[in-house]
Amino acid sequence: MKKEKNRWRMTRFSPPQVLSIGFLILTLIGAILLMLPISKHPGVKLTFLDALFEATSAVCVTGLVVTDTATTFTAFGESVLMILIQVGGLGFMTLGILVAMLLGKKIGLSERLLAQNALNQFNLSGIVKLVKIVVIGTLIFEGIGALLLAVVWGQEMSWGKALYYGIFHSISSFNNAGFDLMGNYSSMTAYVGNLPINLILSCLYILGGLGFTVIMDVVQKRNYRKWSLNTKTVIWVTLILNVTASLLIFLLEYSNPSTIDSFSLKDKIISSYFHGTVPRTAGFNTLDLTQLNSDSILLTMGLMFIGGASGSTAGGVKVTTFFLLILVVWTFVKQREDITFLKRRIPQDLVFRALAISLMGIVLVFTATFLLDITEKGIPLMNLAFEAVSAFGTVGLSLGVTPELSAIGKIIIMVLMFIGRLGPITIALALTKELQKNKIRYPEEKILIG
Repeated sequence: MKKEKNRWRMTRFSPPQVLSIGFLILTLIGAILLMLPISKHPGVKLTFLDALFEATSAVCVTGLVVTDTATTFTAFGESVLMILIQVGGLGFMTLGILVAMLLGKKIGLSERLLAQNALNQFNLSGIVKLVKIVVIGTLIFEGIGALLLAVVWGQEMSWGKALYYGIFHSISSFNNAGFDLMGNYSSMTAYVGNLPINLILSCLYILGGLGFTVIMDVVQKRNYRKWSLNTKTVIWVTLILNVTASLLIFLLEYSNPSTIDSFSLKDKIISSYFHGTVPRTAGFNTLDLTQLNSDSILLTMGLMFIGGASGSTAGGVKVTTFFLLILVVWTFVKQREDITFLKRRIPQDLVFRALAISLMGIVLVFTATFLLDITEKGIPLMNLAFEAVSAFGTVGLSLGVTPELSAIGKIIIMVLMFIGRLGPITIALALTKELQKNKIRYPEEKILIG
C-alpha cells in the first residue's frame, strides 16, 4: 500500500487532473477520427474545429452539433460518435479498469482513486465491484432499449437499419447524449405522438440520469426504509421535478398554435411529459423549441441548469445540490442550527460544496452568455443564454444557435461542455494544488449580510 501511494505521488497528477487530461486526449482522438475521409460522406467538408466540437459534444454526452449527424457522417463516423458517447458516459477510467480486470491485472490504489473521483463516490470500498455493475448494467439497459426501439422502427424501415438505429439511439439516450440520426436537425419531432418511442427513450435517459449508485441501492435494498438518504433524495426530487415540469409545459403550451394546440389530448400529454423530463439532461426534442413560449423556454433553462443525479450520465449542478440549497434556505428561515432531512443531519462540507458548485455554475453561464453576446452579433440574447445553459448542463437542446456560431463562439461552448461534464469542482481542483488544512485559525469577525 505504501509503495502504491509513493508511485501515485511520483506521477505528480491528482485524480481530477488525470480525469481532465484523459477527457482532453479522448476528445482529440475523436476529432482526428472524425476528420478521416472514411468518416464523412463524399463531398462533405468538415473543418478541424467542427470535428473537435462534435467530438467534445459526444465525449461530454451533450448533443449540441454544428453539422447534421445523419447527412455528414458515414456509418463509420457515426460509430466513432457512438463510441465516444459510450466512453464519455461511462468514463474512460471505468473502461480502463474493466480492461485491466479482463487482462487479469491488479487494480492498484491509484486506479481506485481515479475511479472514485470519476464515479463521484465517498470512499474506496467496493469501487471495483461498482465498476463491474456499472458496465454490466449499462450493457443490459442499452441492449433492452436497442431491441425495443428496433421493434418499433422495424415497422417503417428494414430490420438491419432499425437495429442500427436502435443501438445508436439507445446508447445516446441512456448516456443522456441527445445525438440522433433523423436528419435535418429534426431530432424526434417526427415521433411527437408515438407513445412507444417516447416511453422507451424517456425510460432510458431517466434511468441514466439517476445513476447506478441509486439504481443499485434500490435493487439491493428493496425496502424503502433501508435506502440511503442520497437515494431517497434523488428519487423524490427527480419525481417532483419531472411531474411539475410536465404539468407546467402542458399548461403553458396548451393553447400555443405553434406547438401542441392542435394535438389530441393524448399527444398533448405525451409531448408535455417528454419535454418536461428531457431537459435533465438528454437533449432529444419532439417539439420545435423555437416555437415554445418564452415562459416555457425559461422553465427549460432552469431544468437544464439543475440536471440529474450525481454519479450519473446527466449534467447540471445536480438534483441533490439543488435540493440542498433549498434545505439551507429553509433551515435559515426556521432559525435552526443544523441542516436536516428525513431525520439525518447534512455535513457542513457538503453544504459548502453545493454552494460552490451552484455559484461557479451561475458565474460560468453568465460569463459565457456575456462573451457570446459580444461575439455572436445578430442572435437574440435569450437564445445565447439558452445555448450556454444547455452546454453547461450537457443537455444538447438548442434554439437553432449552434450551427450559426462563430469560431470563438464554438470554443466558448466547447469549454462549457467540458466543464459541465467533469464538473466545476473537478476542473477547479485540477487547476489548483492539493488541498491542505490550515494550521492557523484567525480571529472571527462578522460582516453585514443581506
